[in-house]
Amino acid sequence: MPQIVIPAELKPKDGRFGCGPSRMRPEQISAFTEFAREHMGTSHRQMPIRNLVGEVKQGLLDLFRAPEGYEVMLGNGGASAFWDCATHSLALRKGQALVHGEFGSKFAKILDTPWLQSPTVVSAEPGTRSELYAEAGVDIYAYPHNETSAGVVTAVKRVEGADPDALMLTDATSAAGGIDFDLSETDAYYFAPQKNFSSDGGLWLAMVSPKAIERIEQVASSDRYIPNILSLKLALDNSRENYTLNTPALATIFFLNEQIKWINANGGLAWADQRTKESSKLLFDWAEKNPKTEAFVKNPEHRSQVVATINFDDSIDALEVAQILRENGIVDTEPYRKLGKNQLRIATFVSIEPSDIAALIECIDYVLERM
Repeated sequence: MPQIVIPAELKPKDGRFGCGPSRMRPEQISAFTEFAREHMGTSHRQMPIRNLVGEVKQGLLDLFRAPEGYEVMLGNGGASAFWDCATHSLALRKGQALVHGEFGSKFAKILDTPWLQSPTVVSAEPGTRSELYAEAGVDIYAYPHNETSAGVVTAVKRVEGADPDALMLTDATSAAGGIDFDLSETDAYYFAPQKNFSSDGGLWLAMVSPKAIERIEQVASSDRYIPNILSLKLALDNSRENYTLNTPALATIFFLNEQIKWINANGGLAWADQRTKESSKLLFDWAEKNPKTEAFVKNPEHRSQVVATINFDDSIDALEVAQILRENGIVDTEPYRKLGKNQLRIATFVSIEPSDIAALIECIDYVLERM
């Protein structure tokens, strides 16, 4: 029996608020039954699956309003695998990395390789943000569109004054499909599909510019050793044929496609952007009014609209709040494990109904009044 029982009428219809993997819509699950009966266990190199991959690619081109010449690439592994792919297949000499949380930090460490110069790391404390800057000799600039660990968002924008051949690499795993932006401002917008795209992991996708494609070809024709699984040239060639090097999870591709179709049918990226803004605004407005809470990210312009981090007064144990919520079927509101803050971290991905966020707030208030 929970130590505090939240009345059923206060609870959200769906109590899943995790930042990854995210909740799937019931319609996705229902649609999967027929697909599974006909296609699970078949080769990913045969036309039914290749046609599905082609549909995913076209849906993403439409969703992101891709400029002419941009292509969709996909490969085995998550976004963390793409960090190694980029280091082997996109970086020439030196990178610059923007770091204000766990995931930006991981890519920065990977860029420190024997065949590259030590990267420039532009750091900021979690909950704050610095900016990339033009630096001679840097040929890739890497940053997270949305830092999932801390709930900090960075605008997708090219670095003014950067070398003309430099590439912008945008880690978009928790932002893609939930935040509007201009794709022409980056050269590789890459993500795994388990956040706003309401799918599972094990796959990376990237929207790549003609300049990025040219770099992939350039590095592939050099004498650099690139393992096949990390070769973006091989991934590009395979993607053009609508398959991956190794067998992907077919269910992941199916759920991704269902979500892309749903977002596009409802108005595309602009619609998704307004929906996540509505949900996150509910949380931030509540946090500002409640004397026991505040937004972890102080600068409103830096606050994520898809991952809301809310700090609690020291008199309240946020982990205890999360545990009580969990006992009542409202799950995955715990803070990021390595951040060590007295806070809740709540996803406001596009599949999450704003009404469920409003109900969650009522449930938190109910718990706080009784702790």
